[in-house]
Amino acid sequence: MTDPFGAAEEAAAAVAQMTGVPRHDVAIVLGSGWGDAASALGDVTFEGALSDVPGVPKPTVGGHKGKLVSVAASGRNVLVFAGRSHLYEGHPVHTVVHGVRTAILAGCGVVILTNAAGGLNPDVAVGTPVLLCDHLNLTGTTPMLGADPPERFGARFSDLTVAYDAELRALAHRVDDGLPEGVYAGLLGGTYETPAEIRMLRTLGADLVGMSTVLETIAARHLGARVLGISLVTNLAAGISPEPLDHQEVLAAGKAAGPRMIALLQGVVEGL
Repeated sequence: MTDPFGAAEEAAAAVAQMTGVPRHDVAIVLGSGWGDAASALGDVTFEGALSDVPGVPKPTVGGHKGKLVSVAASGRNVLVFAGRSHLYEGHPVHTVVHGVRTAILAGCGVVILTNAAGGLNPDVAVGTPVLLCDHLNLTGTTPMLGADPPERFGARFSDLTVAYDAELRALAHRVDDGLPEGVYAGLLGGTYETPAEIRMLRTLGADLVGMSTVLETIAARHLGARVLGISLVTNLAAGISPEPLDHQEVLAAGKAAGPRMIALLQGVVEGL
């Protein structure tokens, strides 16, 4: 994208036309295994292919439904991305964050980012949702790469002291008081980590590891949106797990945790 912010503006206008909703309030990005949550959030007023949004490629990863859904829930218009783009699919960084930028320019002041993650803390069981309190961007890139953003979008060097909104985390705790918090390490992905890499990440302070979310968070905070990050621990990480890692395990854990995850998302949207 030669002009990623202009492309996001055009995509936001297309979303308004596609959905018939001039302005959305909340965006939710559903990670691997979360795709069935959209229809449970409220009254679905629109459902279409995610790739119909200009600039959004069709998801290729198992467990990503590839749907764009508009939901009327608790008096708010919620824009749900059932799927996302990843660096390891070969996409450039601006494509990876394009959906989040589009949602914010379509009106969303709150962005809820969900993902499936490997757990680095053996005391946090598989199937447990964890609120992100911070992250390590180890992808080797950033959505602030390239030319300065147009002046109307704010300065490049946005403050990430509070990347994940404290009030939104407090709301999530009120909805589900059994939620732990943790630091998410975002890597390039395309393969699971080695046991040595997991030992390194634990030394750096990570509690979770995955292949998404951190770039979307940076892009969202740059545009002034409040971010809530939720990882579902779908497997223990390499060297901690007694079994070989497999993506089908990730999808199965996501499905099993579905009712809790849906209740959490519903409660957060209702409490905004």
